[in-house]
Amino acid sequence: MKIKTALISVSDKKNLRPLLNILKKNKIKIISSGGTYKEIKKLKFSCIEVSEFTNSPEILEGRVKTLHPKIHAGILNKRNSKLHLKDLRVNNFENIDLVIVNFYPFEKTLNNTTNHNKIIENIDVGGPTMVRSAAKNYKDVTVITSSEQYSELIDELNKFKGSTSLDFRKRLSRIAFTETAYYDSVISDYFNKITHTIFPKKKILHGNLIETLRYGENPHQESGIYSRKSEMDIQQIHGKQLSYNNYNDIFAALTISKSLPKNTGTVIVKHANPCGVSIKKNHLESYKSAFACDPVSAFGGIVSCNFKITKLLALELSKLFIEVIIANNFDSNALKILKKKKNLRLIDASNYKVNDGLKHVSLNHEILIQSEDLKKFTSKNLKIVSKRKPTSKELKNLIFAFNVCRYVKSNAIVLAANETTAGIGSGQPSRLDSCKIAIDKMKKFTNINEDLVAASDAFFPFVDGIEKLVQSGVQAVIQPSGSIRDKEIIKFANETDTVLVFSKTRHFRH
Repeated sequence: MKIKTALISVSDKKNLRPLLNILKKNKIKIISSGGTYKEIKKLKFSCIEVSEFTNSPEILEGRVKTLHPKIHAGILNKRNSKLHLKDLRVNNFENIDLVIVNFYPFEKTLNNTTNHNKIIENIDVGGPTMVRSAAKNYKDVTVITSSEQYSELIDELNKFKGSTSLDFRKRLSRIAFTETAYYDSVISDYFNKITHTIFPKKKILHGNLIETLRYGENPHQESGIYSRKSEMDIQQIHGKQLSYNNYNDIFAALTISKSLPKNTGTVIVKHANPCGVSIKKNHLESYKSAFACDPVSAFGGIVSCNFKITKLLALELSKLFIEVIIANNFDSNALKILKKKKNLRLIDASNYKVNDGLKHVSLNHEILIQSEDLKKFTSKNLKIVSKRKPTSKELKNLIFAFNVCRYVKSNAIVLAANETTAGIGSGQPSRLDSCKIAIDKMKKFTNINEDLVAASDAFFPFVDGIEKLVQSGVQAVIQPSGSIRDKEIIKFANETDTVLVFSKTRHFRH
């Protein structure tokens, strides 16, 4: 059926003129209210105000204007139902065939203010109600929820001479229900936040599709990336399309980078595990030291610099095959050098911050949720349990190693010296195996034999692990407490004149 009446109520008033032109061309009557009505009249198009159409004034400071039987009966009635047609005739109601609505900018308001009253007043009630009505009755009604859909609507009206196709209406209905669900989920999140509800009885997740990826971890798997924001806080400025695995590594690298001192630190990641980290003040030395920890694993990995990359470091980076380089921006000379590699992905993460939100892991119908492990390490979190006390230099290295250790897949062992990793053992079922791997890598690549410290992401259940570390030259160890054999570990440390520091918190990463 030809569209005869349209209802327009939009917060986003851009690109209205082409839309109004096509409605005028097809002699479609327009109903509107509030700011939209004023904008349509300003653009010199005919329009009936909602209050005139319903013969009912706007009330409650505009909170009630479209919540009226004449509006919703006009949208919801089934055109092929004799009973519905009779109800419309008896009540002197008419069809509304086209609903063009977008909502009060609740999400934008959240980003711009903490004023609770302003936030509440930007919860749209009438808009989502009309959209849901129109989407439910898609067999007879067209619903438009974004100015980005105007051009498609114009094409449909031109193609079908003032009508739209069922396929078009069904597709726009799907989008409309997604819009209302997304909108409500943002509101739900806000109320969870202000009521300090971490785990509500029903959990709603929302996100915006950033990109459909080429494939997942393997070519036969489908993949996409979503963000809770309209766009991500990282920006790709060069290189080929990022993959699922790239993103996984990027987020692993950024989580470590952003835990390091401001504008300091280089992290090299391979398969979501760090294979080299350094927080030396000199940026070039920081990269070289991180790379030296495990140059074999660094090949084809991801380098994340918690600072701006300049020419000198770019020249060094260009010598190695790297999948992705992340930085807090790049200077123009660095970009000239690095962009010579066509496929090398360059990521600007200067606006990226690791927030204290929730982390989600899903499988089948289940979702595991936990808060992020962002605890800042200080000496207050530590207890020195050995007779020998750490020097200030040893304590700094222990805290550095323990911070890196919490981002290594468990069981995790990190060896460090001079605030640089010297060997990393990750992802082993046995903590002793992780010790052996970390020691072997150290002996193979860095061969540090002084000021060496070790961090373990959980307690040593037996003496054999710490014994292996001490035999390799480790002079100070940090680990969480909690083992029934803690006294045996302390005794061994004292017998070998090793510094032993217990953390009050454990930091597994499975």
